[in-house]
Amino acid sequence: MAHPKRKISKSRRDKRRTHYKGSVPSLTRCSNCAEIKLSHRACPNCGQYAGRSMFVPES
Repeated sequence: MAHPKRKISKSRRDKRRTHYKGSVPSLTRCSNCAEIKLSHRACPNCGQYAGRSMFVPES
């Protein structure tokens, strides 16, 4: 098996890994109740998605 000739320093290793960052989820407003919700998800406040009722929210 191949082995590295020299040790890779922590800073060099971390520079290579800088591109693996988490991304912030995109938020939109619900077209029914104008609450902030995640994109492409049913609204947790009113239960609407794409103009249809997906579920009846509790309370």
